[in-house]
Amino acid sequence: MAGGRPGKSGPASADAAVAAKAANENFPVALRLLPSTKRRYLMAVYVFARTADDIGDRAPVADRFGLLGELEADVRRLYEGTLPNLSPVRGLCEAVTKCDIPIQPFLDLIEANRQDQVVSRYQTLDDLLGYCRLSANPVGRIVLYVFNKFSAGRADLSDYICTGLQLAEHWQDVAEDYADGRIYLPAADMAEHGCTEQDLAEPHGSRRFKELMAFEVSRARSLLDAGAPLVGTLSGPARLAVAGYLAGGRAALAAIEAADYDVLAVTPRPGKGRTLAELMGALVRGR
Repeated sequence: MAGGRPGKSGPASADAAVAAKAANENFPVALRLLPSTKRRYLMAVYVFARTADDIGDRAPVADRFGLLGELEADVRRLYEGTLPNLSPVRGLCEAVTKCDIPIQPFLDLIEANRQDQVVSRYQTLDDLLGYCRLSANPVGRIVLYVFNKFSAGRADLSDYICTGLQLAEHWQDVAEDYADGRIYLPAADMAEHGCTEQDLAEPHGSRRFKELMAFEVSRARSLLDAGAPLVGTLSGPARLAVAGYLAGGRAALAAIEAADYDVLAVTPRPGKGRTLAELMGALVRGR
């Protein structure tokens, strides 16, 4: 990504490189079990979101706003029917057309990356949740459109799952984010648990830091549980996909617990076995 606009060397090679990163993230194990058409649509959405993130995280700092602006312009051209063939958002065309996905979720994902350029600390939980409304919740809403299951009620439940999953990923990556100059732990929570930014620079988490992480893990789990009834409103591939995202979040939180909340010493990643167990549990319970 660094040094040029994503997709300049050709959309196929760019998409393949970005998609390969899915294996290193909490990408649902259920994805490979979905019908090929739906799987292709979801992968196109993932590639778009990852492309926007890579611009916001890896492109030369001086170029990021410009590149994000170009990406937004291409999204708008997609909806106007004037998208160039070599655009990095070309892969979204079929999904947008066949599933009638609105433009706003894609614009929100781009805006989240703009926010990352100017905001590196969050004072309160509400501030962080506002960021998640841009960075995470749009993905869940797009997924509902992909399966033709969107409704206002389902979107609300999806938002809980996506926010919980986003927080789980932030808590896995506390050390990595700090090294990149970002702290997603709310400053108010850190202060309440007696933690400072210096605690995040240590090679191991202190007792108070682990207590803070246990608190944040519990909060993220509560959000996932609040949205979990969405699974029970769905059937077939849609139920499988949403249960997969929910399982990924729950397994990530379990991995943090298994590491004794010391996310400074290690980046906890769940094993496929635990994720699969969480998936089966969500499918059976419908939540």
